[in-house]
Amino acid sequence: MMIETARKVLQIEADAVLALQARIDEAFTRAVELILACKGRVVVTGMGKSGLICQKIAATMSSTGTPTLFLHPAEGIHGDLGMMTKSDVVIAISNSGETEEICRILPVIKRMGLPLISISGNPRSTLAQAGDVHLDISVGEEACPLGLAPTASTTATLAMGDALAVVLLEERGFKAEDFALFHPGGALGKRLLLRVDDLMHSGDDVPLVAPDTLLRDALFEITSKKLGVTGVIDGKRNLLGVFTDGDLRRVMEQGLDTLQQPISKVMSCSPKRILKRNLAAKALQIMETYSITSLFVFDEDESQIPVGVVHLHDLLKAGVV
Repeated sequence: MMIETARKVLQIEADAVLALQARIDEAFTRAVELILACKGRVVVTGMGKSGLICQKIAATMSSTGTPTLFLHPAEGIHGDLGMMTKSDVVIAISNSGETEEICRILPVIKRMGLPLISISGNPRSTLAQAGDVHLDISVGEEACPLGLAPTASTTATLAMGDALAVVLLEERGFKAEDFALFHPGGALGKRLLLRVDDLMHSGDDVPLVAPDTLLRDALFEITSKKLGVTGVIDGKRNLLGVFTDGDLRRVMEQGLDTLQQPISKVMSCSPKRILKRNLAAKALQIMETYSITSLFVFDEDESQIPVGVVHLHDLLKAGVV
């Protein structure tokens, strides 16, 4: 019985969201245009459960390039309406469209001349009629068996808010780098903000040897730089190949005599590479794809002169996971 009830709840809410697809029309487009034309901020307001959904919508919009704040309508009628400016646009949400606190602030919104996007489940409600644009989030039934607790209606409202936020994101040309600026903390910020240039070893810390260096001598370079790799460069410092700890295990199977060979005979040619301006997350992706632990770093695609090396341990230590 419990499983059946849970599945029924999910089905009702899924149907409520899918029903919104047919209502994405000219009114939705007009709502987006009003927000894009806004010179101030988007003010989202709603009461009770709708208010909680409003806070999530405001947070999503703010993090995706649309400055947005939440206005509690009950607090609004006691002074917080002062947070609105004449450059703002308002999104007011009420499933019934008759929420007292919302209706009480509508005259102020109109008096200030603010564009109003109303979101409700009743196109004939006071809120819907007051809006410059109305978005219909009505549902066939609530998932609550009593038909009292907002369930499917709040899910539909949240989905409509996400649709607005994502369309606005695309219309503004919002990129991952922009998103990162608003999320500097934690692993997300590190994945999106850190670049290879921030983590790479450079200068004398880069292990490099000449092609005629004996393998036994090249091992000292690998060991002293503690990166498990050395690059092999010609007289113009062009990278010809690399030799890693893994390569050492492979050549040692041929016997100790291989230590007397020049490293050019046993190095891996055409090593994987990355540009210093690339995101550190891209370096991690390349390492995982090719099962390697280091990448030599270059200034430009055409350059063959390495300016650094980045190791998997550097990425992990920095939290790029």
